[in-house]
This record gives sequence, C-alpha cells and structure tokens, in this order.
Amino acid sequence: LDPDRQTAFWAAILDRPHDGWVVLPASDEPATMPIRFVLSREAKVDRPHLHPDLTSSSPGEQEATVARALGLGARHLDIGQGGDEGHVVLADPEGNELCVIEPDNDFLAGCGRVGCLAGDGSYATGHFWSAALGWPLVWDEGEETAIQSPAGGTKISWGGTPLMTASQKWRPHLDLVPSADSGVADEVARLVALGASYADVGQGDVAWVVLADPDGHPFCVQPRPPTAGWGSSPTLGR
Repeated sequence: LDPDRQTAFWAAILDRPHDGWVVLPASDEPATMPIRFVLSREAKVDRPHLHPDLTSSSPGEQEATVARALGLGARHLDIGQGGDEGHVVLADPEGNELCVIEPDNDFLAGCGRVGCLAGDGSYATGHFWSAALGWPLVWDEGEETAIQSPAGGTKISWGGTPLMTASQKWRPHLDLVPSADSGVADEVARLVALGASYADVGQGDVAWVVLADPDGHPFCVQPRPPTAGWGSSPTLGR
C-alpha cells in the first residue's frame, strides 16, 4: 500500500542502499535477489506463501535486528509458534511475515543476510523450481525441499503439503529474467515444458508473462533487462 515506506523499512533492516523502489544486491553476496515493492490497492489478507528468514551472527545481533525492526514499524506476530523456538516471528509495517533466526542455525550457515525464502509449497513445486532456476536441491526429505544457487547465497525452501489457501492474489512472487542468449518466449516455453502454466491475475496487455508453478503460485517472466538496476538473477516482487 505504501511502496516507499516498505522499501525504506527493508533497506534499513538489510543495510542496503535503495533508489526509492529497489533494494539493491550487495556485491559481496552471491546470488542475492533484489527486492522491489509495487503499489497495491488491496490490503493484505492472507499470510504470504514466501517469507524471508534473516540470519544472525550472534545473540546480540539477533536482538539488535528485532529491536531495529520494531523501531521501524514492525510488530511481533503470532502464527501459532510455541514460544520456545530460537527464532523471532515479526510482521513488517504492512503485516508481511518475516523471521529473525537464531545464530546457531546450521541450515542457514553461510547463506548471507537473507538466509532463506521459506515457502509454502509441495514436493513437486520444489523440484520444479530446482529445474527452472538450475539450482540444486540442498534439502529433499519427506515433503520438504530446498534449493540454493551453486554460487551460494539465499536458499528457497518449501514445507510440503498441506498448502495454505488464498483468497487474494499471491504475493510476494518471483520475477525471472531470461539469460542473455534467450528471450521471453523461449523462457516461457521452457518453463511450461517443466510444469508451469499460464496464469491470469488481471495483468492485461503487459510486456511480461505471468505463469504459475505446479501449486498455482504466480510468477512473472520479465523482458531483459526489465528496468535499470536489475540483474540477471531472479528477483522478489511484492
């Protein structure tokens, strides 16, 4: 509802510069995804199917991150956690979930500031995104999956079934940019062959293509380059 406020909040939490709409990736972190916020007229209703897990190098840093977030407009969020977990669940100024993870979390060791985008998704969707991005599975147990770029950086994980239901369009979502030797049409054809489907979220006549993963979560394939400041990595749109 307020992209400028959201951008300023996340830029401050992540210690990143921004130009008013994009939190730019840090050059010293591999496979870091820029984040952008676009104006929405719909107030948030559902929990997001992807949320960021922020890492901590020490208990003091975890406490400082929580305190900074609260000072910038975040609030504590109850999603049914038991209270004895090491991580802290918060909501950003518009109610989007985020977790500040304890420093001794082995799964996120070495993953960077945004250690993981923790997702709601099935086993099939985890394998779809592994093939779509060319990121190998780093967790594949039961219904749960996780992938990570070969260069390291942020992981993406899916918790398996059952899935959350949605009464509004899914956000956040991933924006994909074709490689330098490919175009939108070729990339769309490749993704559909892997199991994606076309999706109508009311986008109308636009330059990008909206698809959905096997669970029906929409994502976009953007022309290259979609706008200044974006790289060739996937980006997270909210």
